[in-house]
Amino acid sequence: MLSSSVTTKGQVTIPMELREKLGIKPGDRVGFVDEGGKIVLQRQETAIEAVFGFVKTRKGATLEQMEAAIAAGRGRLARG
Repeated sequence: MLSSSVTTKGQVTIPMELREKLGIKPGDRVGFVDEGGKIVLQRQETAIEAVFGFVKTRKGATLEQMEAAIAAGRGRLARG
């Protein structure tokens, strides 16, 4: 079992082995669940991660196509 101390501010350092296993990086959010007196720590997905891979495309876009799409979007925003 891995362990860590609780600071006076209630902070706990997650051991590196667990951070790596769960893919927790600085700035990530984690959740705590009380399961019958045990605290379970879970990595929380961001909104982007939750939908990653949801939209499928048939083919990629070139840099020029992406820049043209961005410019077109900016033009629509400026008009209205």
